[in-house]
Amino acid sequence: MKVDKLAQIIGLDFYTGVPDSQLKELCNYLMDTYGTDNNHHIIAANEGNCCAIAAGYHLATGKIPVVYMQNSGEGNIINPVASLLNDKVYAIPVIFIIGWRGEPGVHDEPQHIYQGEVTLKLLEDMNIASFIISPDTAEDEVKNAMEEFKGRLEQGLDVAFVIRKGALTDGPHVSYSNDNTMLREEIIKHIINISCEDPVISTTGKVSRELFEIREANKQSHKYDFLTVGSMGHSSSIAFGVALNKPEKKIWCIDGDGAVLMHMGSMALIGANKPNNLIHIVINNGAHETVGGMPTVAKSIDFVKLAYACGYPYAVCVDNFEDLDRELKTVKTNAQLSLLEVKCALGSRADLGRPTTTAIDNKKSFMHYLMNL
Repeated sequence: MKVDKLAQIIGLDFYTGVPDSQLKELCNYLMDTYGTDNNHHIIAANEGNCCAIAAGYHLATGKIPVVYMQNSGEGNIINPVASLLNDKVYAIPVIFIIGWRGEPGVHDEPQHIYQGEVTLKLLEDMNIASFIISPDTAEDEVKNAMEEFKGRLEQGLDVAFVIRKGALTDGPHVSYSNDNTMLREEIIKHIINISCEDPVISTTGKVSRELFEIREANKQSHKYDFLTVGSMGHSSSIAFGVALNKPEKKIWCIDGDGAVLMHMGSMALIGANKPNNLIHIVINNGAHETVGGMPTVAKSIDFVKLAYACGYPYAVCVDNFEDLDRELKTVKTNAQLSLLEVKCALGSRADLGRPTTTAIDNKKSFMHYLMNL
């Protein structure tokens, strides 16, 4: 159905969420209609953050908020749904719009398969009534579902529209860009030229896809890399765990601004422990590019100051390849925890592929390499 029709049927004007490629039409509609006007639309750090923002909105206005997200974010909402929104606690009504990645019978990437299988069951377990919108769902069906939802919302219960692939259409075209010049794929090439045979943990999305293809083009082994294909925001913690247990080897984490923001507490933990063999690289394009390009708040954040505040002994920001190469050599030889923020343009190759090895094969190859270091 047309995305503006869904918005009209819902009839509300406050949305908060985490972008999802399956909800691209909705995301573009919200950006075209509201931008990031925080009276109507807030792009949150993570899905639990969305629930809390939605709760605050309801407390202040008495109105019903809308929270949008990919189904992978259901894990992040379990606690606030159960202990904040639930009708046995504060009875705060929320309408969720959830992109259904990994729907059974629909081909998707490995990180979405199990999540797709349990999507509806998790909603049921959280007492969130759901209605599935398919490409052939009629407007009247959605209207009828919304009428039924109104009774639950009046009782302080939560509801969800679950969006199948291709179900939303006719969103406006929205272009996203920034003023940075370095492309992420080129940045990663420069990183692995310096990291050589050091283990690399890469974050969710295009970073891992580009790293995989660079290794292929260079005819290098994939054993050096752990591709965090799911679990957004946790790559630095994975790298931290590896670094603690391989103290004689440099460990590189290639992170993204959206991922860092999603679980920023990880930086505080890493900084407090100061593993002197961990290099934390944050490629910052100020956007959730992998799922469409909607902005993050990273443009207004000084990651260098943040790193120092968290206890990192060395942190620097670069925006050109000359400085990047110099700083990569510096952190490679530094015997201290280091953060390198790299300002990045938006954009990737149109023919960018995905890893051709399975997640299990990646894990086994990486572990075998670590065990023999």
